[in-house]
Amino acid sequence: MARAALGWNTQELAAKAGVGLNTVNRFEAGQDARVSSVEKMRRALEAAGVIFVPENGEGPGVRLRKTTP
Repeated sequence: MARAALGWNTQELAAKAGVGLNTVNRFEAGQDARVSSVEKMRRALEAAGVIFVPENGEGPGVRLRKTTP
């Protein structure tokens, strides 16, 4: 959801996070990924404005940071 909110494709996320395309694809398919790779992807998404919303009874989620004019 975070990647889609930014309009990024998997190649863009891989490049911005410094991980391989196969890593992104495996992670999004629910397969195992190294913790370090997941953290790199998370940092890249957060740097682009994604805010990860923790579990609040209705499941975790994401939203985009407000931009200031």
